[in-house]
Amino acid sequence: MRILRGLASYPPELRPCVAALGVFDGIHLAHSRLIETAVERARALRVPSVVCTFHPDPASVLRPERAPVPIAPLEDNLERMAGIGADAALVIPFTLDFSRIEAEDFVERVLVETLGAQEVVVGFNHTFGHNARGTAALLTELASKLGFVARVLPPLQVRGQTVSSSAIREALREGDAARAAELLGHPYAIAGVIARGAGRGRTLGFPTANVRPDRPLALAAGVYIARATWDGGAANAVVNVGYRPTFGENEYWVEAYLLDFSGDLYDRTLRLAFLDRIRPEMKFPGVEQLKRQVTRDIEAARARFSGGTFG
Repeated sequence: MRILRGLASYPPELRPCVAALGVFDGIHLAHSRLIETAVERARALRVPSVVCTFHPDPASVLRPERAPVPIAPLEDNLERMAGIGADAALVIPFTLDFSRIEAEDFVERVLVETLGAQEVVVGFNHTFGHNARGTAALLTELASKLGFVARVLPPLQVRGQTVSSSAIREALREGDAARAAELLGHPYAIAGVIARGAGRGRTLGFPTANVRPDRPLALAAGVYIARATWDGGAANAVVNVGYRPTFGENEYWVEAYLLDFSGDLYDRTLRLAFLDRIRPEMKFPGVEQLKRQVTRDIEAARARFSGGTFG
């Protein structure tokens, strides 16, 4: 998949195209369906499929004090777009100046003149243009005037809940990693370099990998079952996310205990895919109580993995 950054980088050989339009944070199930639809339509028309997205998230520019933590970094999103089969991704830098473009101008200048879109695929609740005045209804109206087809996809539901980035963020805030994975279609994941810590895990008998996350976490504090991967290896893991209240610390930590693994992973990048939460973060009266609980956490994780819950 070709990755194009900025409108000026868009090449003439990708015109005409079928465009999938959206922010696409995390590439959840509804995003995947939308991009798949664009890919299928492009193949039917024998033109390229282009995902048109924005970075950073518009909310972080327009309402930085209230902007949500991203579900996934841009590069992860692009990798998933490529996996779905898109021919290209156009990443438009979202700035205050860009946000002032009127909805009609965005459609005419970006979708028609720059992309040469024959069809544009959007979700039912997608908005665009100044003050988010552009809606799916307006896009459909403009499409008939400007000579392209607007395909508006209806909501996608999983067990009665509409799949959306906000629903996934809510699940993550509640520590419901399993529900988030169900709506995403894949586990919520982070990556970071393994750093040397205070060595408390080893002292307790449970040596852990201390991960410096590559970005702020959208996940609630707690103890999780996860799948850990690194260059050349993988292991099941029990991961503590939080502030380690038993030791009176106020720094946010991600500590992974890798099941059935021994070795040195310092300074390597570890990726953690969160499958489910065992329990919320707890403060214990002392070290012995903490050790007993960690033992129970590990036993619970082993039971889940051996029971085939996660394949």
